[in-house]
Amino acid sequence: MIKITQILVPTDFGEAADAALVYARELALRFSARLHLLHVADNLPLSTFAEAYPDMAMDLQAELEKTARDQIAARLLDSDGSGPATTPAVITSPAPVMSIVDYAKTNHIDLIVMGTHGRGLLGHVMMGSVAERVVRLAPCPVLTVRHPEHEFVWPDTLTAVARA
Repeated sequence: MIKITQILVPTDFGEAADAALVYARELALRFSARLHLLHVADNLPLSTFAEAYPDMAMDLQAELEKTARDQIAARLLDSDGSGPATTPAVITSPAPVMSIVDYAKTNHIDLIVMGTHGRGLLGHVMMGSVAERVVRLAPCPVLTVRHPEHEFVWPDTLTAVARA
């Protein structure tokens, strides 16, 4: 049997990442696994903007990280307490792919669940794909969820009706 105890969901707070979080929450509940929700914030002090405005860059960096922590908390909030055990994380780095891979290694992640935008060839060539690079470098399996996704996770009421 497959043993999954740690599931990582990297998020950029977009729709594709939110769709992946739905999958990961369901998997975490089914396997009694801990869910890690990770956001990699850009490192503004390393940017060209910071060279011209160092004090402003530090203030913006702090605000960026606070906003990320707030958004993660909102996504992990369970009003009835029925969700899986969770670990929120915000890392500041100019290299999101390596930050995700390093986090997975450090925290002994068994499965990464991440969203993908399903861009066409031109979009992929121009922008690259964080998901594709994570798949190639990750120390564990990676489940990619394309948005809009296949209706894989049903709300409990729909499951009960479908079984009846």
